[in-house]
Amino acid sequence: MKPDYQNWAPKPMVAGLWAATAVAAILFIIFNRAGLIWALLFGAATLILLFFAAWMTALYRAFDYDGKRKLAKVIIDGTADHVHIPDGGVGLDVGCGSGALTIACAKRNPRAQMVGCDVWSGAYRTVFTKQRCEDNARAEGVTNVRFQAGNAVRLPFEDESFDVVTSNYVYHNITGVNKQDLLMETLRVLKKGGSFAIHDLMGKARYGDMDAFVKKLGSMGYRDVKLIDTTDGTFMGRREAAWLGLGHSTLLVGRK
Repeated sequence: MKPDYQNWAPKPMVAGLWAATAVAAILFIIFNRAGLIWALLFGAATLILLFFAAWMTALYRAFDYDGKRKLAKVIIDGTADHVHIPDGGVGLDVGCGSGALTIACAKRNPRAQMVGCDVWSGAYRTVFTKQRCEDNARAEGVTNVRFQAGNAVRLPFEDESFDVVTSNYVYHNITGVNKQDLLMETLRVLKKGGSFAIHDLMGKARYGDMDAFVKKLGSMGYRDVKLIDTTDGTFMGRREAAWLGLGHSTLLVGRK
C-alpha cells in the first residue's frame, strides 16, 4: 500500500480550468463574427483562463510527490527537520491536510506522539480528509499519530498541551482573521519550554510586521525566535517561489 498525500494543486481543479479554457475558446470561435464586443469578451476570457490553467498545471507538476521536482515533499521534510519532540512528548500539526507533515514528524520522533488536526472542509474537503490521513499513516507504517477535527482559529486543546507545535502553508488560507492572532492561538497550546516551527506565506500584506512580532515574542519570554526565509534556496529559489505564488515563504521558529 502506497501513501497518497494528494496534490496541493488538485487534479480536478486543473482539469476544470482546462475545460473552461476550451469552452471559452469555442465560444470565441462561434461568436467571433457576431461583433467586436463578443470577440473581445470571449477572447479575453480564453487568454485569462489559459494563463491560470497553465499556472495550475505548473503547480501540479512541481508539487507532485511522484514528479521530478517533488517540491511538496521538500517543504514537508524541511519543516519536519525543525520538529524535535522529547521522548514521551506530544507534538501538534495544525491544518494537517492529508497528514504529510504529521507523519513526517512522527517518523523523526518515534518515541513521541504526533497529533494532526484540521477542519477538512472548503475547497479541499474531497482531497484532504481524516480518512486519508489515517490511510497514509497505515501505508507509512506509522503508529505514533492520531488525527482529529480542529479549527486553527480556536484550537480544541487546553493551554500548554503540547511539547511542539508546527504547521505548513495553512494560515494564509484563513480569511477574516488576523494572522498574528492565529499564531498566538497556536502558541497558546504550547508548553513552557516547548518549541515551534510554523511555515507559511508571511509577507507584510498578510501578516503585518513580523520583525515586530518576533520582538514581541522575545519580550514575552520566548527564546531563540527567528524568521527563516525559505525562498533563499532552503526549500526553493526566489524565482521559483515567485512563479509558483509562494513568495514570502518563511519559517517562524523558536522556543516558549
